[in-house]
Amino acid sequence: MTLHLDLLRHGETELGGGLRGSLDDRLTELGWQQMHEGVRERGPWDLVVSSPLQRCARFAEVLAAQLQLPLALERNLQELHFGAWEGQSAAALMETDAEGLGRFWSDPYGFTPPEGEPVAAFSQRVLAAIDGLLQAHVGRRVLLISHGGVMRLLLARARGLPREQLLNVEVRHGALFSLSVAADGQLSEEG
Repeated sequence: MTLHLDLLRHGETELGGGLRGSLDDRLTELGWQQMHEGVRERGPWDLVVSSPLQRCARFAEVLAAQLQLPLALERNLQELHFGAWEGQSAAALMETDAEGLGRFWSDPYGFTPPEGEPVAAFSQRVLAAIDGLLQAHVGRRVLLISHGGVMRLLLARARGLPREQLLNVEVRHGALFSLSVAADGQLSEEG
């Protein structure tokens, strides 16, 4: 049996773009709209699971209550911690650390932002969370509300992309993708 995961990225946040990481900013009105549009005419789900950061969790709480579904917050599905780069845009980093940013974009597993979380450790914690969901909810359909980095990681694995292409996966605010997780943990993207 498999676990069916619908992955929803949070919407636009008050503090704008850039590397949000573990910063806990709120959704804008547009961000709420993006997420509502992402789930429109989708489902049905058996459970909602969310990152505990408010840009994911507040929407998850509202949606779970509306749909009368159980909600679980999973800290291991939080975004990558970008360390000294948190809250900075790529344009700002081009001014202060162009070499580091270039190394990170070309090989995110091989270069860690200063004081940041290594992508290998991030990958390990996210995949452990997915395995926990598989063990607990096999055969069910789960809506997973999370972050761009989490979704890029899962989609890159489902698509069989090389590690260096992780950051090339496009995941816009409010985007929803469907995956299945096989009993052996293998990920595949659903149409």
